[in-house]
Amino acid sequence: MSYQDLAKQILTLMGGPKNIKKVWHCATRLRFNVNDPDKVQQKKIEALDGVIQVVYSREQFQIVIGTQVADLYNEFIKLDGVHADASSSTETSENEPQKKGILGLLNRFISFISSLFMPFLGAICGAGVLKGALALFSTVGWLSEKGGTYIILNAASDSLFYFLPIFIAFTAAKQLHVDRFVSVAIAGALVYPNIVALATNHTTLHFLGIPVIPMSYTSSVIPIMLSIWILSYLEPLLNKIIPNSLKYVFVALLELVIMVPLTLMVVGPIGSTISNALAGSIMGIYNHAAILAGIIIGGLWQVIVMFGFHWMILPLIMSNISNQGVDPIFPIACAAVFSQAGAALGVFLKTKNKKMKQVSGSAFIAAIFGITEPTLYGVTLKYKKPFYIAIASSAVGGIIIGLAGTQAHAFAFPSLLSIPTYLGHGFVGEMIGLAVSFIGAAVLTYLFGLKGVETEQSNDNDTETIQTSDHDELIMPVSGTKTSLSNVNDEVFSSEKMGKGIAIVPTSNKVVAPVSGKITATFPTNHAIGITDSFGTQVLIHLGIDTVNLKGKYFKSLVKDGDIVNQGQELIDFDYEKIAEAGFDNTVMMIVLNSKDYKVEPELDTNSDLAINLTLN
Repeated sequence: MSYQDLAKQILTLMGGPKNIKKVWHCATRLRFNVNDPDKVQQKKIEALDGVIQVVYSREQFQIVIGTQVADLYNEFIKLDGVHADASSSTETSENEPQKKGILGLLNRFISFISSLFMPFLGAICGAGVLKGALALFSTVGWLSEKGGTYIILNAASDSLFYFLPIFIAFTAAKQLHVDRFVSVAIAGALVYPNIVALATNHTTLHFLGIPVIPMSYTSSVIPIMLSIWILSYLEPLLNKIIPNSLKYVFVALLELVIMVPLTLMVVGPIGSTISNALAGSIMGIYNHAAILAGIIIGGLWQVIVMFGFHWMILPLIMSNISNQGVDPIFPIACAAVFSQAGAALGVFLKTKNKKMKQVSGSAFIAAIFGITEPTLYGVTLKYKKPFYIAIASSAVGGIIIGLAGTQAHAFAFPSLLSIPTYLGHGFVGEMIGLAVSFIGAAVLTYLFGLKGVETEQSNDNDTETIQTSDHDELIMPVSGTKTSLSNVNDEVFSSEKMGKGIAIVPTSNKVVAPVSGKITATFPTNHAIGITDSFGTQVLIHLGIDTVNLKGKYFKSLVKDGDIVNQGQELIDFDYEKIAEAGFDNTVMMIVLNSKDYKVEPELDTNSDLAINLTLN
């Protein structure tokens, strides 16, 4: 399926353009805020070819696509009805309903923090990796720190972090709906060369007789966040009291005159004190409880990422590097990334299913470079045991790294490319911890992670099991006379636009599962049903043509969305004779929706119970 086609289907299943409030993307996910969550058909989106998982978290739909999400996003925003003001935005609408209480406050805070860094996350990753590479090259003697090449590349890697307050000011201003350029000017004053020099020389200035404490704000996060937050209250007040004819000049003028001194005298020192206190607390816990830190960060980092709580930690990591020059969190978190990669490799080496080999192989490569969502949602969480094995392995690796006292000297998200940033004290321990996490997860997953799961899987209550059949064979969903889809009196099916399959003129009222799997699509009228097997094959059974107009009459569903069913299990009772008497074509169509992944061969032999043979492309 092309990105354009996938984008169209997602838009439809999200409730159409009018239901889209905002859409943007991160490294692997297409993210939505919608007007009415009830209009979003989450199960059907999840069943789309190209969609790994759909997550609803913090009043936000997140469609996990993988590293190609930017290509899909670019096609999505081209669609009719998707307006420019609804895309590439993470702003919170004033009319958006918000959850109340502590949970709602926490959700909004996490969303705000993530929206500050998300727009330039790629630049942060690139600069961090370059910084680590320069550290490696200078250590092994490939580059001299006094050489022109090193100086220029170091400027490229360091500039974003040095001027970080300016980047945060811009994104914070966008979120808080204040003048972005005034905000940038305020941040610029914090890193203005003369101000930086005063902090370096510990020179105290006086503003209208009031002393200004000399402090360095380069690479800082919290001071400018607080400053723009205060500006979000000052700007509406100025707009209210200053006449319209004078606003163009005097609003910005007064904002600069008030906020720059206020930030340097009050807000900045308070923010720096908070930053130093948090950084000191983290380092204190790390120094006195390294084992506990290794277990919590190493073992639970991927869980923290899944729920989005890592966005609360990123400012602390930046503060650590800014104030202490080092950070202990990312080296331990790297163990969690490597353990997920190891688990994916274990599945790749063990599984006999061709499609899962493709998924786990590509997920392993992505995880090594820090993108773990394809591994999480496509492999380890799918089988569960590899996920638990990865957590245990990374906890052990985290303990080793914690005891070694490894620290990161630059901000770079955990991955293979971030390893050079850990050079220095504890680097050998880091490598041992990563090796234990990776090899342990790979070996244990290979030996125990898939034991039983490719022949048996439990449903949510562990009371039913899937008895897997040959993945390449779909049996007839209903008794009757087989015919080619091209003979169906409906262009949508006969043209195979929805996918390849087979048609059956029924002689039975019983519709059964053609393959073992999970019910992933049901309809109020019960005239169709979708099933996805454990390897991702998406099958749609459609009972009759235009029978949706019967509004459920003559149809009775025996299963519900999310049920686990075995091949041959009854799914729907329908009165095919009454349907024909009502003037409707009662032909049953069975479609493989992700046909492009397979060679689909309808079995038209009347003596065979098979309906379709599938061969993975």
